[in-house]
Amino acid sequence: MRLIKVIPILITFAIMAGCTKEDEQGTGAESGFIIDHTSVKLSAIPSTYIEAAKENLHIAYSHTSHGSQLTTGMSGLISFKGPSFSWNNGGNDGALDLHDYAIEGDLGNPDRTAWAARTRTYLAANPDVNVVMWSWCGQVSTATEADISTYLNLMEELERDFPGVRFVYMTGHLDGTGLTGNLHRRNEQIRKYCRDNNKILYDFADIECYNPDGTYFGDKSPDDGCNYDTNGDGSKDGNWAIAWQNSHTKGADWFDCTAAHTQPVNANMKAYAAWWLWARLSGWNGK
Repeated sequence: MRLIKVIPILITFAIMAGCTKEDEQGTGAESGFIIDHTSVKLSAIPSTYIEAAKENLHIAYSHTSHGSQLTTGMSGLISFKGPSFSWNNGGNDGALDLHDYAIEGDLGNPDRTAWAARTRTYLAANPDVNVVMWSWCGQVSTATEADISTYLNLMEELERDFPGVRFVYMTGHLDGTGLTGNLHRRNEQIRKYCRDNNKILYDFADIECYNPDGTYFGDKSPDDGCNYDTNGDGSKDGNWAIAWQNSHTKGADWFDCTAAHTQPVNANMKAYAAWWLWARLSGWNGK
């Protein structure tokens, strides 16, 4: 009788033990994982995985202006931290092989499906590419639930048809509509799908909700320029990035760069998170 009572307890414990944070984030290149505001500590990335990324990854990154924040930050990072973070199209001279603006358009330009067909054409002509990442511009703000389902389904089809390629999902940039806005709901739809289906997500919007110290601004209706409502009166009267930059030393704590639509430190964080992504894709467990 005692044995019968113990067995359900053991089963419950085993199920709970399988839901650890490590499992949610993945343990290496073969697992899904999320890149977000917790992925911006550049010094935490082991140099061995930075080198592994440069040796093994062949990345196609497609975007328009908002997506350029990543690569603008990555370019500035070379001067800030040195040639270990070099990148170019082709991986020349030991750099990371990243084809910037690889395919014309973005996830909503010229429409919400052309990117998928263009990806197929590109991969057929570039069989060495093993990572594909597309960025949104502002189209998540106006997307319906069905629109996002279309995006997710097209990504799933690409993953099925190109099993040797890692496809990176992405959320849309902040637009100032806050936690009750359509953008947040659609980003949550993307996040839930990625969590539930073990996908790789670069959470563009989540990074924009925090400053480098981890202070949260997501409940203050922040936008892509890091402006936010300080007191709930509906006015964007603060800017977390400018405030942080003014209280820290340029060239030591952050680096200047001309990033589209936003402040330099936001692009700094996007670049750090990008290298975290490349390292995770190269086998690092993020610990």
